Amino acid sequence: MISKHPFQLVWRSLSVVALVLTLSACINITVVKRTTETASLVKAEAVVAEVVQALAPTGVLRVGVYPGSPTSWVKDPKTGESVGIAFDLGKALAKQMNVPVQIVEFDRVALVLEALKEGKVDFTFTNATAVRAKDMDFTAPMVRLELGYLVLGDSPLNEVTAIDQAGLRVGVSQGSSSQGVLTQLYKQAKVVPAASLANAQAMLKSQQIDAFATNKGILFEMSDALPGSRVLSGRWGLENLAIAVPKGREGGRTFLQNFANDVQRTGELEKAIQRSGLLGTARD
Repeated sequence: MISKHPFQLVWRSLSVVALVLTLSACINITVVKRTTETASLVKAEAVVAEVVQALAPTGVLRVGVYPGSPTSWVKDPKTGESVGIAFDLGKALAKQMNVPVQIVEFDRVALVLEALKEGKVDFTFTNATAVRAKDMDFTAPMVRLELGYLVLGDSPLNEVTAIDQAGLRVGVSQGSSSQGVLTQLYKQAKVVPAASLANAQAMLKSQQIDAFATNKGILFEMSDALPGSRVLSGRWGLENLAIAVPKGREGGRTFLQNFANDVQRTGELEKAIQRSGLLGTARD
C-alpha cells in the first residue's frame, strides 16, 4: 500500500489541475458569452434608435389619414370605433418601435400626401404610383384594389366601358391619382374634382355629377350611405397600395419592409382589411 502513495499523489495533483483548468474555461466561456450578449444588446438598441430616428424623428409616429376610405380611416357603423388600414398599421408600427402614435386627419388623400412630402406626417397607406414615388418612398405593394364607378340607382349607365361619352360628368377626389389618369384617358367625358369624399357624395346625390370614380373600397363605403346607388361591375384599372413614408428615411427602410412582410405573413394585414370592411380587392 505504501508503494502506491506517490502514484496517488500524482494522480490527485493532476485531477486538481484538470479541475482548475475546467473551471477556468467555464468562467472564460461565461465571460465571453455575457460579453457577446451585451454587445448584441447594445447593437440592437443602436439599430432601434436609428430606426426610430428615421421613421419617427419627433419621437412620435404621425400617421396621416383621411375619412371615408377603408384603406385609410372609417368608423365602424356598429361600434363607432375608428378602423382603417392606415390607422391600424400605423398603430401597430408605433407599438413595435415603442413610440407614441398621433393620428393626423385630412379632408382628402391629396392633402395627406402633401403633408407626407413636406415631412409633416411620417406614415400613411396609399396607392403606390410612379409619379408619387418621386416625392415619397413605398414598401412593396401589399393590397390590390379594383378601380370603378358609383352611380345612382336610376342611372342609365351599366358598364364601365359606357362612361366616356359626351356630356357625362365624372367626379374624382381632387388631387387623386384617379384625377390624373382619367383626365388623360377620357376623350369626351368631363372630370369634375371634389374637395372631399363627403362633397363627392353630395354632388352625386344632387346630380351635379353622373358618376364618381375611385377604388371600389371607397365606392362601396359611399354606396352604403346612398340608398339605391350601385357600383358598376367591371373595372377601369387597379391600385397597388403600400405603406408610404417621406423621402430621406433610409435608416428605417429595411425595418419598414420587414414590418410590411410580417403583417402579411402573420395575417395582421388581413385582419385590418376585415375590420375596415374593405371590399373590391383584386385576387387575380
